[in-house]
Amino acid sequence: MKTENLQEWVGKTEERNDLLTSFPANAMAATLNHEQLDYTENKSLPPLWHWLYFLPIFKLSEAGYDGHAALGDFLPPVQLPRRMWAGSRMEFFSPLQVGREYKKTSKIKSVTAKSGSSGDLVFVTVSHEVSNGPAVFINEEHDIVYREKATNSAVATKLVEAPKDFDFSIDINPDPVLLFRYSALTFNGHRIHYDLPFCTETEGYGGLIVHGPLLATLLLDGLASHKPDAVVQNFEFRAMAPVFDNMKFRVKGIEQQSGEYSLWIEREDGSIAMNAKAKVK
Repeated sequence: MKTENLQEWVGKTEERNDLLTSFPANAMAATLNHEQLDYTENKSLPPLWHWLYFLPIFKLSEAGYDGHAALGDFLPPVQLPRRMWAGSRMEFFSPLQVGREYKKTSKIKSVTAKSGSSGDLVFVTVSHEVSNGPAVFINEEHDIVYREKATNSAVATKLVEAPKDFDFSIDINPDPVLLFRYSALTFNGHRIHYDLPFCTETEGYGGLIVHGPLLATLLLDGLASHKPDAVVQNFEFRAMAPVFDNMKFRVKGIEQQSGEYSLWIEREDGSIAMNAKAKVK
């Protein structure tokens, strides 16, 4: 697939400022069944909860067929219909605090075309920096993959068996309410998370898709339950197979060496849905 015209988007930037209010954090804590819902002013946010803020807002009339914003503004107009969050890499320098204002600066780093067993693919990598004045709090790289329209072969996924050893394991039983809450908290209109006929008939999936960033959030939430005093410095994850709302899964992790954890989402068939690494102090 040719991407020459898409290279014009490389280097494009956008900025968003946001005041980190209490409601999204408290609503997220409630969604994760936390006992304490006390994200008041100056309280530090857990890692990855910045995804509840700096959200792009667009008119309903500007939504594409899949519920996402139409392409061609900040993100390049890739002519492939299926869009997914493939993975991220990030550094955390200092926790964000409720009641303070921050700036998120995003930049298109690369646009790369590939061809795989499921057809043409385009990967777009976007960098994000969250700052306040000269102080940088988070550096993040976000990989987005665009795929061809679903066919029986296009949705087939090569499964990888999960490790047998782990230090902690948490059972999760997802449902449409969990997915709806996370979609609402992140202003995510992607229909694969709430529109079952769209998921199964148009996209060819076996159910509603559990959000990739929600799975990543659950991984670090599980690590925090296992090691409450740990401060996450680096985190990276890669989506490997879908998780559906009708599929139980487990959040698992093991310390490989001091302060370095392997984390993964294990599907009920024993395969890995998401693979991740975290470095803590």
